[in-house]
Amino acid sequence: MATLHRVDAALIGCALGALLALNGCGPAKSQQLRTAFVPPTPRSLEPEPEALPSDPPAVPKEYVKELPNLFAAESALAKGSEIDNRLRRAEDRFEAGRKAYQDGKLTEARRAFDQAVDILLGAPEGAPDRAKLERRLDQMVETIYRYDVNGMGAAEDADKVVYDKSPLDGILEMTFPTDPKLKPKVAEEIHGTASQIPLEESDAVLSYIHFFSGENGKRILTAGLRRAGRYRPLIQRVLEEEKVPQELIYLAQAESGFLPRAVSNKQAVGMWQFVAWRGNQYGLKANKSTDDRLDPEKATRAAARHLRDLYNQFGDWYLAMAAYNCGPGCVDRAVQRTGYADFWTLRNLNVLPTQTQNYVPLILAITIMAKNPKDYGLDRIEVDRPIEYDSVTLTAPTNLALVADALERPVSEIRELNPALLKGVAPEGYDLRVPKGTTHPLLAALEGIPARHRASARLHRVERGESLAVIAKRYRTPAAVIAAVNKNTMVAPEAGDVLLIPAAFQDGTPGVRSVRTKGRAAHYSAPVTTARSSSSRGTPSNRATLRNVSTQRVSPKVLNHRAPARHMKTASIGAAAGGQ
Repeated sequence: MATLHRVDAALIGCALGALLALNGCGPAKSQQLRTAFVPPTPRSLEPEPEALPSDPPAVPKEYVKELPNLFAAESALAKGSEIDNRLRRAEDRFEAGRKAYQDGKLTEARRAFDQAVDILLGAPEGAPDRAKLERRLDQMVETIYRYDVNGMGAAEDADKVVYDKSPLDGILEMTFPTDPKLKPKVAEEIHGTASQIPLEESDAVLSYIHFFSGENGKRILTAGLRRAGRYRPLIQRVLEEEKVPQELIYLAQAESGFLPRAVSNKQAVGMWQFVAWRGNQYGLKANKSTDDRLDPEKATRAAARHLRDLYNQFGDWYLAMAAYNCGPGCVDRAVQRTGYADFWTLRNLNVLPTQTQNYVPLILAITIMAKNPKDYGLDRIEVDRPIEYDSVTLTAPTNLALVADALERPVSEIRELNPALLKGVAPEGYDLRVPKGTTHPLLAALEGIPARHRASARLHRVERGESLAVIAKRYRTPAAVIAAVNKNTMVAPEAGDVLLIPAAFQDGTPGVRSVRTKGRAAHYSAPVTTARSSSSRGTPSNRATLRNVSTQRVSPKVLNHRAPARHMKTASIGAAAGGQ
């Protein structure tokens, strides 16, 4: 019996030995084969089940289970890299287009820009990180638009102001259905919402909430709220300084969608839609060169003061907003006729213009939705970055194109920072806004240009392979004149040299080229020479004849000369000094 037990024990020992040998070899072979194709996967921390000696080899089973997972991982990696690959390719073409533009090769630049956009547009709809690609596409298209306005053919006449149609123009004349399910929801939202202006869930308010929750209305609302990011810090600061409710910011959404050059069918212009005489009443001056109604900061301050005056007159913010829309005289007559100084009563009695009757409910609807963004799918809006800029006080009339040349930026970028400028030359004494941190190179460049020539001169950085003849042809200026102004030794300029170009400026009166409902407006801009800082119509011009230009010799390295900064301070848009 003892012998039998010893035999059984020996057999069991042999079986266990064979089992251990199999377990030791199987994974090693699997791992050895696997590493020949893909990186090894991490070992599981759980113990692997033991295989019986009579089972088939474990290697095939491992591959049956693992190969689909490996292919799935590779497929996910491929999808994830599709967006990154497209972004890299698009950036390469975009940079090629930018370089071609700077070299004056506009056809080549346009081709490269088109290729960059096409690469991004070709991305599959369901690809991961699609949102990242779309954000970069928006940025790229806007930058290309700036270059296009600058000189690739979109701006046929650069001396025309382009106004934007107010996105809500016409909506105030319409009525929209009301969703009965909204009332309890909105009532609960109002109960939990802090506001300096009273909020109500009247049927008129609910109808606009219903409209802005739909596809068309939400697109309008979203575009305005996204654009509001540029100016929100500035507007909030001004409203606080003028001691009026912060909710009044949504009047700018209703008036213009936060477009600085919005124009209505009643010829009110700007972000706050001032007509000329009312703007003048609050210090917004206009002449052939500038219109303060288009200046976001100055117009915001004027609007805040006007609304404060209206509130002091009527003692009610609803009536104040109504009077902002149709005028205090209109509201006052309605109150005198009916004896009621209550907006909702006046609305029910139909004694206010239709547009005014809808104006206040629309603003209340926008306010309620903006203060409860998650309830309306507005919490994922990626708002524009606040505009930041420095200001330079010009000591002579200055060509905006000259400023752009000195900063090596698109001229449209300077125009967008200065929407109140109506012409391509800013007047002496004008506070020109330039990209933040660029005052020193601008002052250095202007220091080397005679003041009397800043309205017509240009600067050109020589690129590799450019001859004086090529440069002269581009600016339509005799090569001999360019050589004389930049020293006669500059007949063969070197790459990197900066030449002063005595180009003629096309003077003319401002004019309305068109009204756009989408996109960026092209403006005019100007002169320079004292720096400080802040943050966020007519006929076409005629070409002037080439002026007599002095052959005073100017260093070709004007951009390398550092001028002393004069009266300069720097701040963000939220800390800008108030324009009055």
